[in-house]
Amino acid sequence: MTQPESELPVAAEPASRRVAGIPRWVFKALAMVVGLLVFILALQLLKQGAREYGRAILAYLNVSTAANSLGFGWLLAYIFLSGSPVAAIAVSFFAAGTITDMQAFTMITGSRLGASFIVLFVGFLYYLRGHQRSASISIGVLALLTTAAIYVPALAVGYWLLTSGVFAGMQVSASTPLSSVIDAMFDPLLDFIKSVGLPGWIVFALGIGTLLLAFNLLDRALPEMSAERSSFQRIGRLVYRPMAMFLLGCAVTSVTLSVSVSLSILVPLSAKGLVRRENTLPYIMGANITTFIDTLVAALINGGPAAFTIVLVEMISVAVLSLLVLLLFYRGFERAILRTQELIIRTNRTLGAFLCVMLIIPVVLLLVK
Repeated sequence: MTQPESELPVAAEPASRRVAGIPRWVFKALAMVVGLLVFILALQLLKQGAREYGRAILAYLNVSTAANSLGFGWLLAYIFLSGSPVAAIAVSFFAAGTITDMQAFTMITGSRLGASFIVLFVGFLYYLRGHQRSASISIGVLALLTTAAIYVPALAVGYWLLTSGVFAGMQVSASTPLSSVIDAMFDPLLDFIKSVGLPGWIVFALGIGTLLLAFNLLDRALPEMSAERSSFQRIGRLVYRPMAMFLLGCAVTSVTLSVSVSLSILVPLSAKGLVRRENTLPYIMGANITTFIDTLVAALINGGPAAFTIVLVEMISVAVLSLLVLLLFYRGFERAILRTQELIIRTNRTLGAFLCVMLIIPVVLLLVK
């Protein structure tokens, strides 16, 4: 017998979307709020620790030039397997007066060059799982080559912008009412840490750990970007124009707040033939621009107008060069990058030599005087 309409069971929300009877989006929203609070706390701890111990760290490593800070940021990104924490540390160093504006600029650049290496690492793991070697590893090589091809010339553009005084009148800050709210929330804890008398290096290490925890919480709160079960499966069929891929890279990184995550998505997509390697170059270029969003927030909270200007100059320099390449020189740029990539992955020996070079360059930059 047919049940009355009023007694028909209501379709339950899938179990995968609920945790202990509570919608998953509630947990994601909570993780986002907690992640942001932990992120701000980490910045405050880094600033306090950098003020007391940052100079000792840089003095021990003899980081005294812009080239040294470039290599320092590059190596830290390798260690953290992410560029965002390193960029936040650079802003904290600058806010504490430990490094100059140019050193902060190059350290942030180094963090982004190091972050691209993570994509190659992900590709190598994907290759170990039995996928085709060239398809798995080539995306990481392309990410490194494309990032370097844009970021290295952007150093010159950024140097000119920082030294020419173009942004000298900019007064963007979080002085009101954000900073007062932040002070009210975190000053008691910071004052307690000061009263305990913890060494600066412990406070700084605590800040790094807190920062990594914040990024982990934010990763859990953000939408899942699974190549196997998302609209990304349609990229290979729908997106072939460079500008479209460029905008897609900007959008995905704006959501994930991590260039390592947004570029690593390309590894399974390429390995499964869902997106062609030549289509990934503009995507990488777009991702390398909006990856600065979280660093802009960190600068606004932690470093004031000067720190914000440094990050903005970095973002503008990369954006200008990327757009010039896309609009005027893209086909030549694409051919050069792809040919270089093919030479690198041709044999295990050439790939190994490339990896050694990528590891040696930041060490040389850190040591050169």
